[in-house]
Order: sequence, then structure tokens, then C-alpha cells
Amino acid sequence: MRCPFCAHDNSQVKDSRPSEDNTSIRRRRQCEGCGARFTTFERVQLREVTVVKSNDRREPFDRAKIEQSVALASRKRPVAQERLDQLVSGIQRQIETLGENEVSSREIGEMVMEGLRQLDSVAYIRFASVYRDFSEARDFEEFASSVAEMSRRGQ
Repeated sequence: MRCPFCAHDNSQVKDSRPSEDNTSIRRRRQCEGCGARFTTFERVQLREVTVVKSNDRREPFDRAKIEQSVALASRKRPVAQERLDQLVSGIQRQIETLGENEVSSREIGEMVMEGLRQLDSVAYIRFASVYRDFSEARDFEEFASSVAEMSRRGQ
């Protein structure tokens, strides 16, 4: 593992333990070159998945993009980081276990929407407003009304 401080190629693992959500292994490392300590996370990747964008462009699946979107949607909301990590890990597992080498960005967006809907209604609406590309305030109002109605019905 390359040191993030001095770029030395070798480091020693000083401690390993499962992460809080048990989906990765947290490793404390020490650089053999400069002696600096840093943390890495190791995750299981079941398969290489390619995301097919709406314009038919293809790119490798990137978990960090989902993490960033979920974090932005839930910013300043009372949602524990652990719950967000579990949501992202669950979505990644769903994608990898679909059995397909390609998945559309639309499918991923729907998975994120469903997860956020169950987690926090405000984060859900925030994500939807970008994902569904609301063009005017009326779109936002109609969507928020439908979310409020679903909440009243307990869905």
C-alpha cells in the first residue's frame, strides 16, 4: 500500500478489525519509509460492474458516487452516518448480486431513492429533486405532497 504522505511503496499493517457496519476491514498501517500512520478500508467486490448512463456512455461502478449523493441529500439531517453506510453497502450488494455485468444509472437511482425514502423523507425529496430533474417549483410541490400522503398512509 502506497503511503499517502511520502508515496513509499511499503507499509506494515499494525491493526486490523471489522468496520462498524461489518462490510469492510479497517486496517491501521505504518509507512516503512517515513513512519507515518494511516488507515485503509478493504471491501469485498463480488464482480466488476459497468454503469450505463442515460446517454449510453459506460463507466465502472463507483461506490463513492453513491456515498457522495447520499451524504449530500442527507446533509444536516438527523441520520446517523452508520445508517448511511449501511444504505450504500446494501445498494452496492444489490448491484453486485443482480448477476449482470452492466446496470443502468436509472436502476441505481431508483435503489437510492427507495433507500432514502425508508431512511428520511427530507433526504428522499432532496435526492429526487436532482435525480428527477425538477424544472419548476410545482414539480417539487407535487412530489413533496405525494411523499406526505405516503407517510400518512404508513408506506
